[in-house]
Amino acid sequence: MTYLELDTGDTAWVLISAALVLMMTVPALALFYGGMTRAKGVLNMMMMSFISLATIGVLWVLFGYGLTFGNSVGGLGLLGDPSGFIGLGALMNPEAMTGTIPTMSFVAFQAAFAIIATALISGAVADRMKFSAWVVFSVLWAIVVYFPVAHWVFNFSDDTGHVGGWIANRIEALDFAGGTAIHINAGAAALALVLVLGKRQGFGREPMRPHNLPAVMTGAALLFIGWFGFNAGSALGANTLAAVAFVNTVAATAAAVIGWLVVERIRDGHATSLGAASGIVAGLVGITPAANSVSPLGAIGLGVVVGALCALAVGLKYRLGYDDSLDVVGVHLVGGLVGTILIGFLADPASPAGVAGLFFGGGFDQLWRQVVGAVAVLVFSFVVSLILAKVLDLVMGLRVDADAERAGIDLTEHAEAGYDLNPIGGRLGGAGSALATAATTPVDVAPDVAPQTEGADQ
Repeated sequence: MTYLELDTGDTAWVLISAALVLMMTVPALALFYGGMTRAKGVLNMMMMSFISLATIGVLWVLFGYGLTFGNSVGGLGLLGDPSGFIGLGALMNPEAMTGTIPTMSFVAFQAAFAIIATALISGAVADRMKFSAWVVFSVLWAIVVYFPVAHWVFNFSDDTGHVGGWIANRIEALDFAGGTAIHINAGAAALALVLVLGKRQGFGREPMRPHNLPAVMTGAALLFIGWFGFNAGSALGANTLAAVAFVNTVAATAAAVIGWLVVERIRDGHATSLGAASGIVAGLVGITPAANSVSPLGAIGLGVVVGALCALAVGLKYRLGYDDSLDVVGVHLVGGLVGTILIGFLADPASPAGVAGLFFGGGFDQLWRQVVGAVAVLVFSFVVSLILAKVLDLVMGLRVDADAERAGIDLTEHAEAGYDLNPIGGRLGGAGSALATAATTPVDVAPDVAPQTEGADQ
C-alpha cells in the first residue's frame, strides 16, 4: 500500500468510530455499571472502567498491538510477533497503510476494543474486590488472554506472507466485531474471577438494588450509540458493509429489548427500566459477531432469541450460587455464545460475508466452525483467568476485608463517597480521624427506592 491510496472518507469514519468505542467505556460503561451498584460502591465501579482505559491504553502502545496484529510467531496462529511495533513509532510513516486507511487509525480503533473488553469484566466483582488487585488482574489478563485471543480472531492472513490467527484463518469462524474475542472472552473471565473472589456479604438474602436507574439507562443509551462505531466501524470504511452492519445493529437491539421485556412480563408480571437497559446490551452483544453475515430479518430473529435467553440466564447465578454482581456472565458470556453460534443457522449468502448457514442451505459447515471458535475462546479464557485469579489471591489477596465491605468500598479504597449529603459541606476523609470514623459507618446513603434489584431480581 502507498500513501496515494489513502481514502480520507474511510479514515474519517474509522477515527470517528474509534472515538465512539472509547465512549463506550468512559462514560457509557462507567455510568451503566455505576448506576447498577449500591450507592457505597459507585465510585469504585466507575474507577475500574477509568483505570482500564489508562492501563490497557499504555499496554496497547507498548506491545499490545504487536502481540495482536503482528505476524503470527512460527506461523502457528497463536500470538503475534511484536518486534517492529514496540511503541508504534514505525507506524507513523505515511506509507503504513491498512487497506485504504492509515494503520495508525486502525491502531486507535483496536485500542478501544482492548480497553472495553477488559473493563467489561469489572461488573462481575462489584463491591468487594481490592482496587489494586483489579489493576494487577486486568493488566495480566490483557497480556495473557486478550491479546492472544484477539490475535486468533481478528488477525487475518494475506497474500504478502503475513500469517494471522488460527480461528480466523484455519477454522474460519465468523466474528465480525468481537462476539468471541470481546464478549465470550470477558464473560468467561468474569465467571472465573467471581468463583475465586466469592460472594458479597448478604448475597441471595439481602436486596442489592441498583441505586441510580437513570444512570443505568443513560449508560445503556450511550452504549447503543457507541456500538455503531463498534460494529459499523469494523467495516474499516464508509461503505455498504458499514451500512449493513449499522442496520443489523439497530434491528437486533430493538428486537432484543422486546424479547427481554416479554420474558419479564410473563415471569414477573411487569416490564422494568433495568430490563429495557439490559435488553439493549444483550442485543448489542448478540449482533456483534453477526453484523455482516445476517439479513435485517435475521438480525431481528437473532435479537429476540438473545434478549429472551439472556433475560432467563441472569437468574442462573442464584440457582448455581456464583455472585456475578452485574450480570456479565448472563449478558456477555451467554449473549456472545448465542450470537456467535446463531451465525451457523442464520448466515445469509446474500449478506456481505457471503456465507450460508443451516437455514439457507449451508448445512452444518459454518455451524461447527462457530461452535469450535466459541468454545475454544470460552475454555481458554476461563482456565487462564482462573489460574490468574488464584495466584493473585495467594500473592496479594483479591478481596477487601469484611469491615471494609460493610463500610463501603468507595470509602475504604478511594477515601471518597459518591454522594455527599452533608448539608454543611466538607470532604469525607479530609482528615485521618474523620475517615476512620466514616469507614466504620454504613454509607449506602441513597435509599434503595427502585422496585428492581440488580440482575435477575428485576
